[in-house]
Amino acid sequence: MKKSKVIMIGAGLANMAAAVYLIQEGRWNGEQITFYSLDDHGSNDGAPTETVTDEYWNKNHPLENQKGYVARGGRMLNYRTYVDLMDLLDRIPSATEPHMTAAEDTRDFDAKHRTFDKARLLEGGKGIIDGGHLGLNNKDRVLLTKLIAMPDSEEEKLDNVSISEYFKDDPHFFETNFWFMWETTFAFRLQSSAQELRRYMHQMIYEFTQIEHLVGVNRTRYNQYESIMLPLVNYLKDQGCHIVLNRLVTDWEFKETTMQDEITVTGLKMTNTETNEEEFVPVDDDTAVIFTNGSITDSATLGDFETPAPENMDYGAASSLWKKASERFYNVGNPDKFFADRNASEWVSFTLTTRDHILLNEITRITTQIPGNALNSFVSTSPITPLGQKDVNMSIVVHHQPHFTTQKPNETVIWGYFLYPRRRGEFVDKQYIKMNGKEMLQELIGQLSKVDPGPGNIRDKEAEIMASVINNVPVYMPYASALFNNRAKTDRPKVIPQHSTNLAFTGEFVEQPYQMIFTEQSAVRSGEIAAFHFAGIPMSRLVPTPRYDKDLKTLARAAKKMFA
Repeated sequence: MKKSKVIMIGAGLANMAAAVYLIQEGRWNGEQITFYSLDDHGSNDGAPTETVTDEYWNKNHPLENQKGYVARGGRMLNYRTYVDLMDLLDRIPSATEPHMTAAEDTRDFDAKHRTFDKARLLEGGKGIIDGGHLGLNNKDRVLLTKLIAMPDSEEEKLDNVSISEYFKDDPHFFETNFWFMWETTFAFRLQSSAQELRRYMHQMIYEFTQIEHLVGVNRTRYNQYESIMLPLVNYLKDQGCHIVLNRLVTDWEFKETTMQDEITVTGLKMTNTETNEEEFVPVDDDTAVIFTNGSITDSATLGDFETPAPENMDYGAASSLWKKASERFYNVGNPDKFFADRNASEWVSFTLTTRDHILLNEITRITTQIPGNALNSFVSTSPITPLGQKDVNMSIVVHHQPHFTTQKPNETVIWGYFLYPRRRGEFVDKQYIKMNGKEMLQELIGQLSKVDPGPGNIRDKEAEIMASVINNVPVYMPYASALFNNRAKTDRPKVIPQHSTNLAFTGEFVEQPYQMIFTEQSAVRSGEIAAFHFAGIPMSRLVPTPRYDKDLKTLARAAKKMFA
């Protein structure tokens, strides 16, 4: 249903993409577009620590050390698959590189800094593992092949089937190099959805042949806020869009209708989080509402070098609003599947800032690779899973430096994460979730010491490394993997629910044909669909989605790699 104005609930990548397409394809004026959001960076973040401590999720947990940088997460790009993202970035100027679009900026940087990970997996007693040997047996291959061969029309067979259930008769799968790399590259967990794993096996099937080196990974010049979000913010402000921050949308007003599936938003209730004043925004007949109905960084909290990140039990801002809609309408999904099971969704990350390159140089020596190529995952030397198996302890990303535009030449920024935060450290006898930044660094040094080939050992420089630290910011994210939670297809709303007159859903918790989530691709495409719908643009003009799972050469190479 064509509209002339829009209210965006949430100012993350998906809704900003929708705004760009409304302006450029729908020929809307930016003044017709208003955002209400807690912040303007969503999941694609990165900032000096001192600039985020007063944001909604952090202001009740003041930090003594506000130095250094923080990025709650980091997602890798892939040009071959992220076609909608690259189309979007080609439409807006770079925030840092004059006379380049944001896409040209990324392509230029990536062409000069190709990814080739030489130490994707490391294990004590073995050092760098040959990840090219996937370690699959015939049972593993059969089950993976069934996922790859399953057509889209039969995907519902995997409704409410977790990855652990799918491989329940094949525990060996979870001790393969393939699983160690796949789980840490994409952040899958044992409890995650087998349906979503199937989508990844289809859309990222070509990664079979290169996952140990990550040569298909493309990276932005700087952190994703400065390279992706800031160009969008700058462009939309220049176009006259209204971006109203510090607003927590708390409830809906819907039109009363005799049919319970007809969805028409007539108003929004919200709280000004700076003044705590309640506000009401009416929604007229000419206005669409585009709602990002879940965020993987909702309820995230920060710690510092001496303080663990506190656990926040909040259900989440976006998901709480989604839940209120789902309590009224039966065709808008089930948020509890994603936001009521922290055991399946939580993880902890950290951002380490140092005032010199001692640690950076030690990691370079141990992994034999220069910064910017790495996702290094440390495999345990003893069983740590409920199945009595080995698994990855922690992973780190050593960015190309600088990772922030304001970073000094002598400073280093390194990011890492623990996929299972309730597990205990091997060198610091605490659950990861209870560690402060110092203890997380001690755990990292311990893991590096196990795989250090010498001469000497990184532990010889531990005191020097500790003295170099500006800050190490732990981040607890209760919903970081929520988008992978086990579910059925109907647990996520469609971008445009049936019988909706003015409400669309966007982001990583919507159901789109074939698209895999936890990617900037799916987020942008959801915004693109919503924009086309309300601007009256035919869906035939959407960016074409490549289907590598139907390419015979790609499938043949993947099949060959399975036997490596």
